[in-house]
Amino acid sequence: MSSVELFTLLDRAQNGDDDACQQVLTENAGLIWSIVKRYYGCGVEIDDLYQLGCIGFIKAVKGFDLTYGTQFSTYAVPKIAGEIRRFLRDDGAIKVGRSIREKGQMLWGVRERLRQQLGRDPKVSELAAETGLTVEEIASIELATGAPESLQQETADGLTLESTLGTEAPEENMIEKIALREAIDALPEREKMTILLRFFKALTQEQTARILQVSQVQVSRLERRGLAHLRQILEE
Repeated sequence: MSSVELFTLLDRAQNGDDDACQQVLTENAGLIWSIVKRYYGCGVEIDDLYQLGCIGFIKAVKGFDLTYGTQFSTYAVPKIAGEIRRFLRDDGAIKVGRSIREKGQMLWGVRERLRQQLGRDPKVSELAAETGLTVEEIASIELATGAPESLQQETADGLTLESTLGTEAPEENMIEKIALREAIDALPEREKMTILLRFFKALTQEQTARILQVSQVQVSRLERRGLAHLRQILEE
């Protein structure tokens, strides 16, 4: 299917054409299955995972901006994976403690309120001031209740995982080749936590060191090793 044909179907689907919605879903079944297979063996039947993937795909169809200039698959993949992860986290194999989940819900509410007030995503420091939690506590809670999607999140030092890894066409090539979360999950635990805290929670090395209870020098070493391992994984 050409891009023009796909965008025509998406436009019709967004305007209430159920047949167009079903057609674009059928045309992209392979894409959905490619994401579903990453979660096979997590304790949920694969057909149920596929249905969750379809829900995420339909959300992508409804929410995709046809004027933005992004490939639809680039937008759809994290939506599909996010729907599956949300189920696994809330109802399936991935369990999060009640107190952490409650704090995560509170953080979400505060974040949305500040977003409306400020007209932008609030900074972690603004969330900390509003909730009374430390920056490190917020990062730990969000690591437990969420999952990173973008390679373009800036760290406190102004770096991005995209620029550090030297990835070309990051959101398209990386997501299509391998789920970023899968690559990070393959790292040793300390390296994984370091990469998540530094590149997805935008913490400094000093703040990361406090969470991991190691020295700043050790964080620097963990970061370098983690990035080197990520490069190896992504080149395979």
